[in-house]
Amino acid sequence: MDSSKKNNITSNSINDNNRIEISGKVCGEAKFSHRIYGEGFYTFNISVMRLSESEDIIPITVSERLLDSVEIKNGEKVSIKGQVRSYNNNDSTKNRLMISVFVREFDDDMADNRNMVVLNGYICRTPVYRTTPMGREITDMLIAVNRAYNKSDYIPCIVWGRNARYAGKLATGDNIIVSGRMQSRKYQKKTENGIDEKTAYEVSVSKIEKVEKSDNTEETEETEENEND
Repeated sequence: MDSSKKNNITSNSINDNNRIEISGKVCGEAKFSHRIYGEGFYTFNISVMRLSESEDIIPITVSERLLDSVEIKNGEKVSIKGQVRSYNNNDSTKNRLMISVFVREFDDDMADNRNMVVLNGYICRTPVYRTTPMGREITDMLIAVNRAYNKSDYIPCIVWGRNARYAGKLATGDNIIVSGRMQSRKYQKKTENGIDEKTAYEVSVSKIEKVEKSDNTEETEETEENEND
């Protein structure tokens, strides 16, 4: 394997386990979300175009401290470096896993419509391999990615093609590294009041490695498949 290619995906420190670089246009205005230890956080959405000219609408969370350096206005371009974060939204019926991009910094030099994610984590649910009515192979995974203070983010991932066959054979607890892009996906859910349209957020995986540890050394097995946009 070419070492420069491997360096594009491999992450080794806890601070490097979870990286996203994403740029797009702001949809709406930033709204206050919550406050933790006296620090306020705001949320807004950005639209990121795919090569197919369809768009992903991605939720963003940012500290009020960073809003002094950038103006969040509808239709304006923003470029973000950060992490994919998860949290549980508790309502009266059940917990729902919510996904958002947490801003570490804004970057004016990032290319338009950039959307790159790298995660180093552990499979925390048995991968589900399936084929669509059109014969496409897909595997759904949930990855736990560690962060500071003994916390973890639980991030849904979707894997395609021969990568899906490979991922479908992985097991709970396997350490993997994936890279791809953040995407939004509409789906319909039956409720007591009829059918509601929901939005799922997930990482569409283009590269995947299983990290094997033996005799205090780290080895990786990598597969790659680019999903058409």
